[in-house]
Amino acid sequence: MNIYISNLNFRVEDDDLRQLFEEYGEVSSAKVITDKYTGRSRGFGFVEMPDNEASLKAISELNQVEHDGKVLTVNEARPREERPRGNSGHGGGFRGHGGGYGRNDRQNKRW
Repeated sequence: MNIYISNLNFRVEDDDLRQLFEEYGEVSSAKVITDKYTGRSRGFGFVEMPDNEASLKAISELNQVEHDGKVLTVNEARPREERPRGNSGHGGGFRGHGGGYGRNDRQNKRW
């Protein structure tokens, strides 16, 4: 089962998360999600446990429990929703708008 953990202290690392969940059973993987530019924790992570019974016990016993100064939210991870690719209405790159600097039309030429 894949487990989602939020409200992690920014100091928590993968090994800390693994140790926390290993108290309930075997952990296949433990990953704290980090910002791709700064490398700093984003305050949430995922743990995978092969035994569903152990996973459910970990979820029930760790949800809303204080860990490293923060109250954790722990639940079964939902599949990631696909977000539309491409322009989302902001940002978006060059659209051909802009001033007339260097334009080569009759208006701007002085003969």
